[in-house]
Amino acid sequence: MLMQPDSRNPAIFMPDNEPYLGRATVLQFDQTILTVLKLNQSTAQRTHGLQLSDMQQMACVVIPQSVSLALSIRELVRQGYLFGAHMLVRPLVERTAILLYLQAVPSDIAKWKRGWHAGDAPGLSKMLEAIQKVKGRAEFAKGADLTASFNALMHGKPDSALWNTILLDNGKPGYASSKILDRPDLCDDVCAQTLTWLVVVMAMMLAYFPDAEPANSSSQATPTSGRT
Repeated sequence: MLMQPDSRNPAIFMPDNEPYLGRATVLQFDQTILTVLKLNQSTAQRTHGLQLSDMQQMACVVIPQSVSLALSIRELVRQGYLFGAHMLVRPLVERTAILLYLQAVPSDIAKWKRGWHAGDAPGLSKMLEAIQKVKGRAEFAKGADLTASFNALMHGKPDSALWNTILLDNGKPGYASSKILDRPDLCDDVCAQTLTWLVVVMAMMLAYFPDAEPANSSSQATPTSGRT
């Protein structure tokens, strides 16, 4: 059963009335975003004066994309579009995995420069397995399972129903086609996933640009265009 639009809810939520305001995961997500933006600002300023290596040039492309995806996920959460927010977790994970993988297997930077084409570069599952093997990161040991979950969501498999099932006013299950305003579990899941990977992105900023100067505490944290 399809969900019908609900005219009782505002078309646009603001920070003071968003549907999941006050949840601990949302607060953690917001706090992490502020930290990442400050580090991104200071890192970007520093990279403008550096002679960048191939690895750093890659990071200058992938890190800002990762931050942008996280910000997009946060705005979708604010507006209640939890299904779309979950969809964006996959490309965030993909970019984070590239940063980790190329740090672990730097010889493959040539593949990234060639275009990171399918059949040449490793897929997400292979990257996660390699990261686990080289770095001993147990959280990446089940890369195939994680990839399968994302594939179900991305390709509309039956399991994808988990991310947009709701209860209708008559108590029967339905599938949301718009905002999802009463699934705090879905909100918590997408926020927890995103902030976990965002913390890794932050660590990668420091790994690829160890000489980045701390941001001035009085400066405003804003997304910085340019290298990172």
